[in-house]
Amino acid sequence: MTDVAAIDFARWLRPGDTVLWGQANAEPRTLTRALVAQRHALARLRLVLGIDLSRTLQPEHADAFDFASYCGAGGNRALAGAGVLDILPCSYSQLPALLRQGSLKVDVVLLQVSMPDAQGRYSLGLANDLLIAALDSARVVIAECHPDVPWTHGARTLAADDFDLLVHAAEPPLENLPAPSCAISAAIARNVAQWIDDGATLQLGLGAIPDAVLALLGDRRDLGLHSGVIGDGVVDLFERGVLTNARKSIDAGTGIAGVLMGSQRLYRFAHRNPALQLRGSDYTHAADVLRRIDRFVAINSAIEVDLSGQVNAEVAGGNYVGAVGGAPDFIRAAQASQGGASIIALPATAGARSRIVVRLSGPVSTPRCDAGIFVTEHGIADLRGLGLEQRRQRLLDIAAPEHRAALEAQA
Repeated sequence: MTDVAAIDFARWLRPGDTVLWGQANAEPRTLTRALVAQRHALARLRLVLGIDLSRTLQPEHADAFDFASYCGAGGNRALAGAGVLDILPCSYSQLPALLRQGSLKVDVVLLQVSMPDAQGRYSLGLANDLLIAALDSARVVIAECHPDVPWTHGARTLAADDFDLLVHAAEPPLENLPAPSCAISAAIARNVAQWIDDGATLQLGLGAIPDAVLALLGDRRDLGLHSGVIGDGVVDLFERGVLTNARKSIDAGTGIAGVLMGSQRLYRFAHRNPALQLRGSDYTHAADVLRRIDRFVAINSAIEVDLSGQVNAEVAGGNYVGAVGGAPDFIRAAQASQGGASIIALPATAGARSRIVVRLSGPVSTPRCDAGIFVTEHGIADLRGLGLEQRRQRLLDIAAPEHRAALEAQA
């Protein structure tokens, strides 16, 4: 293992290479910051980005980089707003195959890894997700190692000779603190929680609403976990014996996730814990895996929903801020699951605007044929089996009261 000062990307990168690294808290910031600092000494590169929480990249770095991403989250919003981010409008489940087939070609992977175990195996730490597929196709693998990165059970471990270069990380991994709750998120959570019975397997995202939902599940028994991303909110339920995974129809006894986005509390819980395993996106989001999960409850969000049940999860106010992401994969699986349910949970308003709309202001991220249960602080709209007129009325009933008359007049 070498020091950060020894990094010379010119030795490893070729003109026109595409580079991908761990997203969110799994970003190897020692490496990414060195890449930015050295960019003018390198030929132009293409960077394939996930969620950016570090703000390492700025629009002015387009002088040396071309940016592409499946999402507009975090720092990607600034890149999208400056017109320098190329959006990949595909579902999360498609990305591993695109990486392996070379349709989305990646030449160099930058990793954040744990310290090795007694057998010399390095863990991918906070994320397996897209990294597993990228490792299968990349020419060069460069990693940074830090003792605060947990050694997690996952789809793959790496040995020292799997790295072309391994350096000491200059900083610990990023952390996310739990989102503060409020009266609106608490009301939404109460409407969501009633759909979660004993033995259900949960998929959910991050933020105030998912955390508020988890906080209401302390009286449930034998819940399971199969999710693309998890935060600190799951730790309480694990420790209280609620999230046992005992009744899961697959991976019994084990919680499954793709990415950890939390604080050191989550990292300590995940460290060497076989009850929580990270897998690649071709497992967490794969249709042939998801269809084997009984009692699967998928809880996702939206930017806006129209009166027929179409969902826009990508564009707000003309800006690309979200993603197609994994929601379509989980929504379809939950709809088909024996005893399952797909729930879209969102506040009824964003500022002075209604998020229940007559016409979407952005793309259709999830079509109305996949519409399930919609929840706001004002109630629940179960659209399953309903025609367009019934759907319209159900969604009007959960819109903010001050917007209902205007929505009816426009519909």
